[in-house]
Parts: sequence; structure tokens; C-alpha cells
Amino acid sequence: MFNRTSLQAAAALASISLVSGCGVFSDAESAGEQRIVVGTTSSPTTLDPAAAWDNSWELFRNVFQTLVSFPTGSTTPQSDAADCKFKDTSSRVFECRLVEGLQFSNGHKLDAKAVQYSIERIRKIDVDGGPNGMLGSLDTIETVGDRTIVFRLNKPDATFPFVLATPAMSLVDPAEYPEDKLREDGKLVGSGPYVLDEYTEGEKAELTKNPTYKGFADRKNGGVTIRYFKESETMVTALKKKEIDATYRGLTAEEVVDLQADKEENKGLQLVESTGADIRYLVFNAEDSSVSKSAVRKAIAQVVDREALVAKVYQGTAEPLYSMVPKGIAGHTTEFFDRFGTPDAAKARTILRDAGITDPVELTFWFTTDRYGSATALEFAELKRQLEASGLFKITLRGKPWKDFQAGYQKGEYPVFGRGWFPDFPDAENFVAPFVGKQNVLGTPYVRPEITDQLLPKSRRESDRGAATDEFEKAQELMVQDVRLLPLWQGKLYIAASEDIGGAERALDPQTVMQMWELNRRASW
Repeated sequence: MFNRTSLQAAAALASISLVSGCGVFSDAESAGEQRIVVGTTSSPTTLDPAAAWDNSWELFRNVFQTLVSFPTGSTTPQSDAADCKFKDTSSRVFECRLVEGLQFSNGHKLDAKAVQYSIERIRKIDVDGGPNGMLGSLDTIETVGDRTIVFRLNKPDATFPFVLATPAMSLVDPAEYPEDKLREDGKLVGSGPYVLDEYTEGEKAELTKNPTYKGFADRKNGGVTIRYFKESETMVTALKKKEIDATYRGLTAEEVVDLQADKEENKGLQLVESTGADIRYLVFNAEDSSVSKSAVRKAIAQVVDREALVAKVYQGTAEPLYSMVPKGIAGHTTEFFDRFGTPDAAKARTILRDAGITDPVELTFWFTTDRYGSATALEFAELKRQLEASGLFKITLRGKPWKDFQAGYQKGEYPVFGRGWFPDFPDAENFVAPFVGKQNVLGTPYVRPEITDQLLPKSRRESDRGAATDEFEKAQELMVQDVRLLPLWQGKLYIAASEDIGGAERALDPQTVMQMWELNRRASW
């Protein structure tokens, strides 16, 4: 899983207008043919999909196609470059038939062989930390004629269509992309809604409409310029000066609160809010003696006050989370609240004393200093305050840059550490499976055979993902019993834009990737 800022936008999105009134805009071009300038602090790390399991997806969604995708409002994959479905009842044979007449923006044919090539080169190149990690259930790929592709899986996996819908599975031209190595010329060729005309790393990407595009996207603008900012403060200043039309990714809680304020400098701006699926949580390494006793972990769960945490640190730009599966995803529960209720130091003391623990528990909490934003240090300071205020814990805080922090937790060096999760697709599977098992994404073995050997395999046989809810609810019950993971909060997503920009409420797909084609300059408002 790559760590980028996060997944499912809620179906209902609320637009908060910072101004009132109406105006009329005129231009030689129609509103639907004007360019939009969007700012972000999330710049691509690569232009080759075979290497991308990160925020490069933002650009890919707009210039590449996938076989299936997530149009706004959908929570299950829908047709994009192909019509696809499982051909068996065990979710092991997935067949796609391409839309007729597809071609890449350079005029080359997009056929079944190109699809096979695109997916198989991901596996062949196998970039460390790359998207090949998402293809564990894929066995073979077959083509039938020019338009049919058959994926055979090595085990039942009803989430495979969700994997194919991620921008990691973007379709590339075999003539442009080497089979056994990454493309490194700084260019990009796809078949998506836009063509990348110009790209300057860390500065900007110029997108124009792809005249040969055949897909679900209804482009409501004439093109998009994406400007990449190193600092969100600079980006917000550019918005207020009308140097950009909209922002996505990178707004801090302080900036959101500031934009909501009724003051002169915010006139002419709007803020659109949606529920995100990025989550933050604590990880307990049960092999460390300081938290090996479940009573210690349960006492922490009994003391932590999520409401105070999000109010003090995130100022309402996040909301408390009581299960690893966030609100907005089928299978979400409030299991931690149901089990522990409101924060209660007296109950926590009883939990510890029943386990023979009478002295304050000394623990070290670790966090990354440069991955999730400056608020992370404040978040851990608040957790320390809450736990020490109970009189039951003495907390030492330690922070490291992401590279060093990651190396440490993968070696099992931290007893307690904080992580964020930005899921690949909007399904409860992606909030449970990555964290359990002897080998998981956290580097801290969490062996729970009932989850890994029974509940997850059963859920993967259900092509109707709503029918798998019971398995995920049961899995979360077990996870609460163990308290190996402690969910803290889930984020909200914000797009700030000029008042004449429409479509912002539809621009984030269920993976919270920006669909640039939804943005438009309104002729009137």
C-alpha cells in the first residue's frame, strides 16, 4: 500500500460557500472549453505506472485508462476501457471485453495484447514497493482475439476488479514502454481523458483533451494545468491571488479553518468538504515486553479520548474512528466504542490491576516527523497528555523521518507507533487484510487464523461485496478483542476553489483521486 493522502469520498458531499451572491462571467470561449488551473502539494514520484503505488495516481487517473474505474458516486468498479465480469461462481475467472476502436493518444491500437502487456510488465519489473504487491491473486492472463482478456486467479478473490480499477493498473502502449524496465524519458502516453503535453517535475503538468478518448469521463473543461507546490501556504496564497482556480491535497487544518472564516481575503472563494477514508491508528508490537500483555493495550484503548484529539489537534477537519474500517465503507462498525465506551481512567485502572499491574506503565511512542504533516507531533503530544493524565502511564515520545521510521518498525524496533493508511480501493478488505498475518504491512506479526484462514477467504468468494459485511464485522470483533491496532480518526477532504469553479463536489472519486474533468468554469453562479 502506498502512503499517500487517501480513499472513498462519501456519496453525499457538502459544499460550504464562503461568500454569497451571484455574478456572470463572459469569455470568447464557452465555459466548457476553458482551462482550469489546479494546485496541489502532491506531486508524482514517477511517470510509469509500473512503479507507482503512491500519489502518482493523481496524474495517472487523468491521462491513462484502466479496464474498469470508479466514476463519481460509485462504490464498485464500473466499465471504462472494457466491460468486465466474473465468468464463474467462485470468483477465480475474470473476463473483460474491450470497447471497440480504442487507441492510445499516439494513434497506436489499444487491444487485448496491450492490456496483457501492461499488467504483465508490472509483475516482470516488480519494483520494490511497487504495485506488483496488489497482484498476489493473479495467476495467468490470456487473450482471445483483439478484444477479450481473461484473468485466471490462483484463489477466489472478488476484490480483483477493485485492483484493476486502481491507477496502478493503467494501460500503456507496448511500443512506448519497455517490457523489463521503467520508462525514464520523462514522457507519458496513455488513452485517458487528457494528453500530457508538458511536464516539469515538481512544477507543473499541462493537460489537454485527448481527441481519441473513449471512456466514461464527461470532460467539462478544455484542459487542465496542474501546479505542484512544496508548501501549502504558498498554494493557498496563489488561490487567493487567483493564480490558480482550485486546490486539492495539502490543505492543513489551520488553513481549512482560516478559509471558513468570514473575512475580506476569503471573498470569492468556496470550500467543498467530503468524507475521506484515510485513517490514523496506533500499532502495538505484542512481541515487545512493554505491551505484550493485552491488559496494557486495553487500558490505553480505555483512556484515549478521540473526540478531544480531533477537536484540539485537527479542529474539526477529522472525525473520531472506532473501527479500522472507516465510515462510508460497507462493513464499518463502532466496535471500539461498543466495547470500551467513553474514556474512563477508573475502568482502565481496573483492567491493569486485574492483570497484576499496579505501577504506572512506561512506554515509548514512535511517530514519523515528515510523512503525514506537522500535526502528527501535536497529535502524539495530545495522546501523551491524555495517558499521563490518567496516572496510569508514563509516555516517552520519539520521532524519526519517514525513511528511518519505516526501517525501524519493519525490524520490530518500536513497541508502539503511529501509522496512516490510504487504501487502494473502497472495500473493507483493504482495511483488514493488510494488517493481519505473520507477514503484514506493519512488520509486526499479527497471527489470527480465524481472520486470515476463515473470514477473509470466505469474504473473497463473494462477488456481491455487500454480502461479505458479516465476515468483516466478525473480523473487527476479533481485532477489538486483541487491541493490536487502535484506530484514532478518519480524515475529511477539502477542495478550495474560486467561486466561479463548478464541479468540485464531484471531482473526488471513491479513491479520493481528483477527476479533473469534472471541474468547469461556470458561466453564471
